[in-house]
Amino acid sequence: MSKLDRLIAELCPDGVEYKTLGDVCLATSNISWANAKGTYQYIDLTSVDRDTHKINDTTTITSDNAPSRAQKIVATEDIIFGTTRPTLKRYCVIPSEYDGQICSTGYCVLRANKTVALPKFLYYVIGTSSFDDYVEANQRGSAYPTISDGDVKKFVFPLPPLAVQYAIACILDNFTELTAELTAELTAELTARKKQYEYYRNELLTFGDDLEWSKLNEVGIMKRGTYITKKNTVPGNIPVILGGQEPAYYCDTSNHDGEAIVISRSGAYAGFVSFWNQPIFVTDGFILETKDRLIMRYLYHYLKNMQDSLHEMKRGGGVPHVRGNEIMEIKIPLPPLEEQARIVAILDKFDALTTDISVGLPIEIEARKKQYEYYRDMLLTFKEVGA
Repeated sequence: MSKLDRLIAELCPDGVEYKTLGDVCLATSNISWANAKGTYQYIDLTSVDRDTHKINDTTTITSDNAPSRAQKIVATEDIIFGTTRPTLKRYCVIPSEYDGQICSTGYCVLRANKTVALPKFLYYVIGTSSFDDYVEANQRGSAYPTISDGDVKKFVFPLPPLAVQYAIACILDNFTELTAELTAELTAELTARKKQYEYYRNELLTFGDDLEWSKLNEVGIMKRGTYITKKNTVPGNIPVILGGQEPAYYCDTSNHDGEAIVISRSGAYAGFVSFWNQPIFVTDGFILETKDRLIMRYLYHYLKNMQDSLHEMKRGGGVPHVRGNEIMEIKIPLPPLEEQARIVAILDKFDALTTDISVGLPIEIEARKKQYEYYRDMLLTFKEVGA
């Protein structure tokens, strides 16, 4: 039996009382700007990070420039919860450095009555799926959904004794810390792999003048994509390459099959190089194929190594673009096919390692998030006393 189980068996074996947030929170106050002096840090509508639940930045304000929403005085360990877009569902615990500062009326301020409820316990309560469902059911408006402070405080939840609250908060704090550490380690590993791959790619693809060089238009073939719009396509599983780093959507027809290098033609990612070996539909991009003296994957790695230069080839103001004829003027080093194959074999291994981590990282983070949410909701579920 765990320590938490023992505490529950000892302190609340028959269940716990259910309370509203309003039952366990103290009154807060607003600032009187007519009497205010000095400067304050303003926690505005976007200050709280949606994922980390921390305050990223604030604005310094005085009575002379305070916006109309800057009204609520916050104290250390207050919990603020966003009640209107774009802050809806953003929340955090106020750290000590923001004690006495000001937050927007777009937040509901929850100040725990510490004789019955711990601030960190309430912080975890408003992160639960049941609270999220409650907000969804009670928000008003479609364009700018909002929930009133009064409705937030009507949320009903189980309130175990303080010792149990503390034990639960400690467990969830540890889980959060371990998840953050794992994410940091995986992110650092991905960064290291990328740097390693880029280093070897640059080393292997740096050649002297004694090697044969040819313009891309002499050893490659360029085709331009075909214009389509999403509304004129039938949904399917074939990626549509529209100029971004990822497929824009998927349709049921292709305009290229097999190996191809695609270079995005216009937009923010104009010049972006990607490799495909499946049916695709290229619309706002150029399709590159190679002739006999050039291995496709070798050309891909070479162009990827000069990715920054390709981005710098963008022209135009509103919608920048790269020109196909300029790309085809790029000079490509041509070592023997055997050497090209050797280079490809090495770089493909590094590319695969980097890709595996790049794909696996968000999957692992999402799995940890779901695991955390499951245990959090489970730990905060109690039988109601007398039920």
